[in-house]
Amino acid sequence: MEGVVQHNDHEEEKKTKKACVIGGTGFVASQLVKLLLGNGYSVNTTVRDLGNEKISHLVALQDLGDLKIFKANLTQEGSFDTAIEGCDVVFLVATPVNFSSEDPENDMIQPAVQGVLNVLTACTKAESVKRVVMTSSAAAVSIMNHTGEDRVMSEEDWTDVQFLYSKKPPLWGYPVSKTLAEKTAWKFAKEKNIDLITVIPSLIAGASITPDVPSSIGLATCLLTGNETLINGMKGMQLVSGSISITHVEDVCRAHIFLAEKESASGRYICSAVNTSVVDLSYFLSNRYPQYNVPTDFGEFPAKAKLILSSEKLVNEGFAFKYGIEEIYDLTLEYLKSKDVLEG
Repeated sequence: MEGVVQHNDHEEEKKTKKACVIGGTGFVASQLVKLLLGNGYSVNTTVRDLGNEKISHLVALQDLGDLKIFKANLTQEGSFDTAIEGCDVVFLVATPVNFSSEDPENDMIQPAVQGVLNVLTACTKAESVKRVVMTSSAAAVSIMNHTGEDRVMSEEDWTDVQFLYSKKPPLWGYPVSKTLAEKTAWKFAKEKNIDLITVIPSLIAGASITPDVPSSIGLATCLLTGNETLINGMKGMQLVSGSISITHVEDVCRAHIFLAEKESASGRYICSAVNTSVVDLSYFLSNRYPQYNVPTDFGEFPAKAKLILSSEKLVNEGFAFKYGIEEIYDLTLEYLKSKDVLEG
């Protein structure tokens, strides 16, 4: 098929693993492409529009190794076949995100579910694919009617979709889309005997190679930038999900590759380095970066997180996080200064 290089040299194929990253333009996906190339992988990645200037950072990564960019759309059946053909591992990172949507069901939820089915169907057609690693979200684990305190959330936990549909808290469409997409993936994988792993990251920070500053970095640093809308978003996040949990983008990408390569890995894996709350985070940031006048008085707002997201399963598999809260924020601030989003 057009756009796919066929290898006749079996020796070379053994040495070079081939990965496909679905949705390469995003924060996590572009970093994952970069890391895979650095690890000697040959990489195919998909974008919605090959002519869009927002893929310039991917084009630049072609200098690092064998990277091919394909056009594909999550909602278009068959559009992933060419990109996935011949790949050993597929990383399903893409997800439709539209936080301003008036109609999350049609703008996010249905396209997310359809996208999973389209990508996994392409994986069943390509006999080369040995494992699929899907990026889920903590939003698919921790959102429910929280009554107790100090709860430890594990891979056994699932977000309560009925609770979200009935209460419709702000941005409810996103956790519903992530939960239903992951459940759809597990159902399909079991039916078709696909070796599926899901990675469940919390809020992601760090430096990005994308042209724009990713929304998750904006949210993670809102107490420093003073963005009131995002601060309210962060407070809402704690009220709905029970905590503010944060991970460095490089650790998230490293976990994807680690789990793709670890033969004994199976099932879901929470990937979260830091569990905190808005109030605790504000005190940490205020002490570490006094020049930014971080607010620390949140009145009656709950000071402590109700739960922690446990990465025990991932760590027991042999994974080690590189970045704690100090490094995560030092590196993210450095990045924001380079983007002229922060001074000082």
